[in-house]
Amino acid sequence: MLTHDRYLALTRLPALDGLRALAALAVVFFHHGGPVFDRLQGWIGVQLFFTLSGFLITTLLLREERDTGRISLRGFYLRRTFRIMPVYFLLLGLTTLFVTLGGRFTSSRLAEALPLYLVFCNELVDYNTPFGISWTLGVEEKFYLVWPVLFLLTAAVGVKATGCRLLLVPAAIAGLLLAAEWSPLTVHYASILVGCLLALVLHHPTGFAILRPLTHPAAIALVVAGFLVLQFNIGPLRTLLGGGWTLVVPLYAVAVALLLTAVIAPGPVQRALSCKPMAFVGKRSYSLYLSQSMAASVMSPLVPEPSTIKALGASLIALGIACLLYRWVETPAIRYGRRLADGGTTDRFLPMKQPGHS
Repeated sequence: MLTHDRYLALTRLPALDGLRALAALAVVFFHHGGPVFDRLQGWIGVQLFFTLSGFLITTLLLREERDTGRISLRGFYLRRTFRIMPVYFLLLGLTTLFVTLGGRFTSSRLAEALPLYLVFCNELVDYNTPFGISWTLGVEEKFYLVWPVLFLLTAAVGVKATGCRLLLVPAAIAGLLLAAEWSPLTVHYASILVGCLLALVLHHPTGFAILRPLTHPAAIALVVAGFLVLQFNIGPLRTLLGGGWTLVVPLYAVAVALLLTAVIAPGPVQRALSCKPMAFVGKRSYSLYLSQSMAASVMSPLVPEPSTIKALGASLIALGIACLLYRWVETPAIRYGRRLADGGTTDRFLPMKQPGHS
């Protein structure tokens, strides 16, 4: 089993690349694969991205605080800006250009939504547009804006910071779930905070000891099997819980948190998730996710209706676009952001993504 000291010494969690790859492809097949993939419930893959983002960002903040005794908001925001915005605005610009050239700028409602897309209020666009998949970025950007500030404020209480955070996050999750009755969007923030809570628990020796049994090989197999059962039964679970998503989404986020705990430990599952093909797709999952609608539009003249062929084609085209963006936009921008951050903690710890990525 993984020890706490070994966990704290990890500079990379390679299995997370594989999880990102699977989540991104599940979303593509949900949108473009047709009814044959309904049981996969790929739409909920964005919740895996949300939980993963909360876990990664909080872990980075905790490691920075441990290693330097402080948190640099300037460094954090610079790294996030150059991680997220170059690809985002490039794809938004290309989408706008292609839609305009096709004479659909107004009829597609992209013109109506564009002001919200420009200020990362994507989740407030409650109608379909050619860039509708970006709604997850609106949710995550607000988390990136607020969470580091709250994290820094709790650091002011000194030795009691950990206890304060461990009380704050569950209280916030409960509040968000209650608020979901009036504003369904808040449930997505609950998923992110589940990831934050996992990072806080694993960082603390006592919390890690509680979850450590999940890193035993036998437990890992059970957790993975249980997660797969849940993944393929989200629909029936929703019906059992009254037909809404307010309870299903946070339950799924908790399952993702348990899965993350299990797959960080060395073993066959970690090796499978971190193999070269999975890592290759996972590292490009942010651009793949954002370019899937563009890729699907290329396939539409050949395969108008959702189908396995259309989903496969869209995935391959989106991956091709993602490879170009990863090589010529993402990687240079990330490096430049790190240099501007001027010595702060870097994204070299853990592969960062995004849906939606973080």
